[in-house]
Amino acid sequence: MGNRLTQIATRTGDNGTTGLGNNQRVSKNSLRVHAMGEVDELNSHIGLLLCEDMPADARAVLVEVQHQLFNLGGELSIPGFELLKDAAVADLDTALETYNAQLPKLEEFILPAGTRGASQAHVCRTVARRAERACVALGNEEALNDTPRQYLNRLSDLMFVLARVLNRMNGGDDVYWKSARMQKDGPQDAAA
Repeated sequence: MGNRLTQIATRTGDNGTTGLGNNQRVSKNSLRVHAMGEVDELNSHIGLLLCEDMPADARAVLVEVQHQLFNLGGELSIPGFELLKDAAVADLDTALETYNAQLPKLEEFILPAGTRGASQAHVCRTVARRAERACVALGNEEALNDTPRQYLNRLSDLMFVLARVLNRMNGGDDVYWKSARMQKDGPQDAAA
């Protein structure tokens, strides 16, 4: 591939535009650039999450996710191009099944809290949802493959599950929502 980034400050974006991978110039406020930015932010948050203590297998999954998010960003930067494959979504499905099988069934809502690692995983979950919404908005205006949207949807689910896994490290637990209705009616009546 060679040295692709030889000059960082090109000043070509000073007029409010940026270059896509196909050399097309677009507004930095375009739906495509918003989607690319959300995916980039998500990848950065996952990088921060990787600074936390976690099981080696979860770390390996997240490192692979970072590479796939780079593929997704590349796909978004070149209209009509495909870099993110269906196999990447299948890998997330496998990870979801593996980690969710280790967890007790949820009977109440949980808060995005607990350990620092779990809380950061929840931040990643919410940023993944925002990135997904940005891809949906882009797909409503321009042709976009289904895989990016599916990948982000599945990734947000995985981040929720990994937050629960990280909260359970060293004997911890989820932080449950203390709903006024649940406190008043009790768990059995609240479902009615």
